[in-house]
Amino acid sequence: MPHFPVNHPARPIYRVLSGLIGLYILIFGVWGTALTVGGPLFGRNGDWALGLRTNLAFSLVSIAFGIVLIVGASRRGNLGHYMNLTAGAVFLITGTLMMSVLQTPANFLNFSMSTVVVSMIFGLILLGTGLYDKVGPPEHAEAERNRRYHPVAEIHRRH
Repeated sequence: MPHFPVNHPARPIYRVLSGLIGLYILIFGVWGTALTVGGPLFGRNGDWALGLRTNLAFSLVSIAFGIVLIVGASRRGNLGHYMNLTAGAVFLITGTLMMSVLQTPANFLNFSMSTVVVSMIFGLILLGTGLYDKVGPPEHAEAERNRRYHPVAEIHRRH
C-alpha cells in the first residue's frame, strides 16, 4: 500500500523548493515571451531564455505552470501536495516525450537537450516534494508513526 508521510517536519523546505522552481519557470516564461513575441507560436528559431531554448507556445505554457506551482506552494492544505505530484509527473512525461522527438519536426515546443535535462530534474524534485508535503490532522500523523514503529514492523526490519 502506498504511503505518504503526513506532516513531515521538512514540509516547509519542500514547499519553498517547489515555489522556487515555480518562480524560475514563471521568470523563464515571461523572459521567453518577451523574446519571442511577434514570432510564430510554434517557431523553431534559436531563441534562448535563461539557458533553455524556447518558443512563444512554450513560454506561455511556462507562465501558466509557474503561476500554478507558486499558488500550490503558497497554500497550507493538500492542494500543493497534489499539484506537485501532478506537475512532477507532467515534467517527467513531457521531458521524455520531447527527448524522443528532439531532432524532428514534431519538436513543437522547441526543446533542446538542456531543456530536457532541466525538465527531468524539475520533475524529480517536484515529485519528491509532492511525496513529503502532505498535511493532515495530528491524529493521522500519530497513527502513521504508530504503524511505522509497531513491534511487528520492528521484527521484520531486523531480518
